[in-house]
Amino acid sequence: MTDLFLVLIIGVIAGVMAGMFGIGGGVVMVPAMIVFLGFSIVEANGTSLAALMMPVGIFAVIQYYKNKYVDLKLAAIFALGLLLGVLFGAKFAIALPSDILKQLYGIFLLYVSWRFFEFKTKNKNSSLNSEDISSEKKHSFFVLILIGISAGILSGMFGIGGGLVMVPMMVTLMKFNPKKAVGTSLAALLLPVALPGVLEYYKTGNLRIETAAILAVGLVVGSILGAKITISLPTKTIKRIYAIFLLIVGMDFLIRGLLNFFKS
Repeated sequence: MTDLFLVLIIGVIAGVMAGMFGIGGGVVMVPAMIVFLGFSIVEANGTSLAALMMPVGIFAVIQYYKNKYVDLKLAAIFALGLLLGVLFGAKFAIALPSDILKQLYGIFLLYVSWRFFEFKTKNKNSSLNSEDISSEKKHSFFVLILIGISAGILSGMFGIGGGLVMVPMMVTLMKFNPKKAVGTSLAALLLPVALPGVLEYYKTGNLRIETAAILAVGLVVGSILGAKITISLPTKTIKRIYAIFLLIVGMDFLIRGLLNFFKS
């Protein structure tokens, strides 16, 4: 019973993070399962992906959509890319050591975090600090699908939802308002895009279905709360909070990758 309650709490916390930052919540669930539940990293990845496969963020997406913070067309393209990329990511995670990629991705997140912090002291009219969405940049279908595939590969490898790729890309590359980037990312994650990766983990015995189901319940509750928090706060504040979040996650990826590299 204690373990089940702990799993639920992990899901709720991950859901709050998902609703606030447009991520799937795996960046919280995977390390928590490893540390508190004794899961292997591959087992945690598979279970996290299974929890994220259910439309746990639907109520959060409704909140964002009502406030005009969702681009459905873009979300559909990203979802297609996620679907294409997640299976490859799962295969890589099961078959190959991922320490080097983890370190490189950690560096990328640190860079994005730095960019967010830098913008707050420069142009006050920047789209990162404004509710205005008129400065959004349009990109080709190829570029958009490539972002989605990249997010899918990392999703399959690390058991995350892919929002850690999509949201920073939308904000920095496409000049999206952070709230709209979060809402669009969550919408892309509503479809069962993780299914190919989940099946791969299930076939190799690296998925705990009961744990995934409880995590999903927590994600639903937490994501609604997270969405309400983000929508109610000024965009500038959300950008700063997100920068801190990326800084912590980036350092975690970088340090754990280095530790695993030296252990091997």
